[in-house]
Amino acid sequence: MFKGSLTALITPFRGGEVDDGAFQRLVEWQIAEGTHGLVPVGTTGESPTLSHAEHKHVVELCVKVAKGRVPVIAGAGSNSTEEAIDFTRHAKSVGANAVLHSTGYYNKPTQDGLYRHFKAISDAVDIPIFVYNVPVRTIVDIQVATMARCAELKNVIGVKDATANVARVTHQRLTCGKDFVQLSGEDATVLGFMAHGGHGCISVTANVAPRLCSDFQKACLKGDWKTALDLHDKLMPLHDALFVETNPAPVKYAAWRLGIVNSPECRLPLAPLTEPTKKAVDDALKRVGLLQAKAAE
Repeated sequence: MFKGSLTALITPFRGGEVDDGAFQRLVEWQIAEGTHGLVPVGTTGESPTLSHAEHKHVVELCVKVAKGRVPVIAGAGSNSTEEAIDFTRHAKSVGANAVLHSTGYYNKPTQDGLYRHFKAISDAVDIPIFVYNVPVRTIVDIQVATMARCAELKNVIGVKDATANVARVTHQRLTCGKDFVQLSGEDATVLGFMAHGGHGCISVTANVAPRLCSDFQKACLKGDWKTALDLHDKLMPLHDALFVETNPAPVKYAAWRLGIVNSPECRLPLAPLTEPTKKAVDDALKRVGLLQAKAAE
C-alpha cells in the first residue's frame, strides 16, 4: 500500500486562513496525476504553525476528498509525546491509513528517549506508524540500531528517511528486515535511495510535478533505471530550486505560479521569497516544462 510517489502536501492559505477549496482541488489533482499517496500536515504542510483544530481539519479534509483512492499518511508528529498521541488518535478516528511521526525536535532526546517516544505512541493507538528521521531539522539522528528497536514495535512499519545518506537504506534493510517500508524524504537523492532498495518517496516536488514524480517512481519500482535516470535528470533543477530557501516557501510559490493554489503565502516565521529565489523557481519550472505547459492551456 505504501510505495511509489507520495506527496508531502502543502497547506494552502488565503488571507491567513486555510484555503479549503484550494486544498481539495490540490488533492483531486494529485490523484488524477497518478500520485500514489498523500501526506497532509507534515513539515511541508506547515504543521508547526497550524492550530490543533486546523491540523485536525486538514487531515479530515484530505481523507474525505481522497475517498480511499490512495492511502493517506497523516502527519501527527510533536515534540510532546502526549500531543503526538492525541493527533494519532484523531487521525485513526477520521480514517487515515497511517501516521508520520518526527523525532523530538528541540527537546533533543537520547536514542532511548526516541525509542520510548515511538513506543508510547505505538502502544496507545493501533495504526501503522512511519518514523520520520530528519536530523537537519531536529538535530537528533535516529541511529540504525534504534531504528531496529522501533521496527520491533507492533505498529511501526517504516521510515521516512531524510538523512540524504543512501547507504542507510541498505543498513536499515539488513537490521529492520526487508518488509520494513523505507520512503525517502529527500527528492535530490531519491534515485540512489531507490537503487539501494527503497520503496518510494514522500516528495515535496510532487506538489507541482506529480505526474513526473509518479512516472519516476514507477520506473524505479520496475527496475527501469535508464528511464528513472532520465526522469531524475529532468526533475533535478526543480528539486534544487525548491530548497533554495526554507521549504515550503519555494514550492508554495511554484504552486501559485502554476495556478494550483490561490496564494503563495506561508505563515510567519517563514517569509515571502526573495526576488532571486522567485527567478530561480521560475527558471526551474521552465526547464522542466511546467510553466510553458501552463501558459499554453
